[in-house]
Amino acid sequence: MSTDSTRKTILVALAVCLVCSVLVSTAAVGLKGIQNKNKELDKLKNILSAGNIGTDDADIRRVFAEKIEADIVELSTGKIISKDQYNALLNPDVFDIKRIAKDPQYSRKISPSADIAQIKQMPKYMAIYRVIEKGEIQKVILPIYGKGLWSTMYGFIALDKDLTTVKGFTFYDHGETPGLGGEVDNPRWKQSWIDKKLFDENGQLKIEVIKDKVDREKPDAQYQVDGLSGATITTRGVDALVRFWLSESGYGPYIERMRTGEQG
Repeated sequence: MSTDSTRKTILVALAVCLVCSVLVSTAAVGLKGIQNKNKELDKLKNILSAGNIGTDDADIRRVFAEKIEADIVELSTGKIISKDQYNALLNPDVFDIKRIAKDPQYSRKISPSADIAQIKQMPKYMAIYRVIEKGEIQKVILPIYGKGLWSTMYGFIALDKDLTTVKGFTFYDHGETPGLGGEVDNPRWKQSWIDKKLFDENGQLKIEVIKDKVDREKPDAQYQVDGLSGATITTRGVDALVRFWLSESGYGPYIERMRTGEQG
């Protein structure tokens, strides 16, 4: 092949690559709005799912607006912040755990001894969601996250109005192994959380995800959830992240304020 032919071949290849790059970039930019919208709808759908509120895809926004009240809580004090403190990050409508956890103004590092969820850094504030029926709080839905085997798992846990009983549990973002740790998506396993007790009569955190099956005859069965078969590390991760977020390091101060009636 002549030098001239080689040059033309290379130029044609470069031109094709350039055109393809432009097309891919244009498609990515054009689809970003749709992707963001779908991501937002998926988040709302998972919040409703955790609250055991049924809906079809066409009604997600309407049902959410009718059934859910969202607020931002300061974790260290358990206080709900006023709406005049909202900004581009501190706003339940746009709240992004991943983004705010990286912002030095709105996050803090966790000491290794306290970091059982293995997240290293956590938000100082979190969005919380309350299910309202006939003007009264029926459930409180709390975002939770922590490390599994291969990924950081993000989900929601719903508490009954007694703030002691689980009424919903779901993960919406994780990268665990399908058929093993990925069984966190199994509807039957998620259903096994329903009506489990989080705290004992003295207010001590008791919930745990055990390695094996729960022995229903034992008194502590009400505080225990079956482990995931063949997924020991993911099981430990779920157990740790739930205990972390329901402790004093997480939502503990908020739950205590709710129990004492200091805030609605």
